[in-house]
Amino acid sequence: MKILYIELSDCILCEICTEMYPSVFRSNEAGFIEIFDISEGDVAAVQEAIKYCPGDCIHWDETSIDCKQSEKK
Repeated sequence: MKILYIELSDCILCEICTEMYPSVFRSNEAGFIEIFDISEGDVAAVQEAIKYCPGDCIHWDETSIDCKQSEKK
């Protein structure tokens, strides 16, 4: 399982992701972009958002999952 995150230090607040996929991304009260909700069916939409993000700040993280799995062993 992958975890989606936004690297806020790289985000230029263009809001392309929120305009393209408002069911997944939204602007919070502080004005930063956050991940609102992601379901299995949204993976293709997220990939599109990653592709078109001019700040290159939307990423999948698999390392935290791998670390937790290796700790269990």
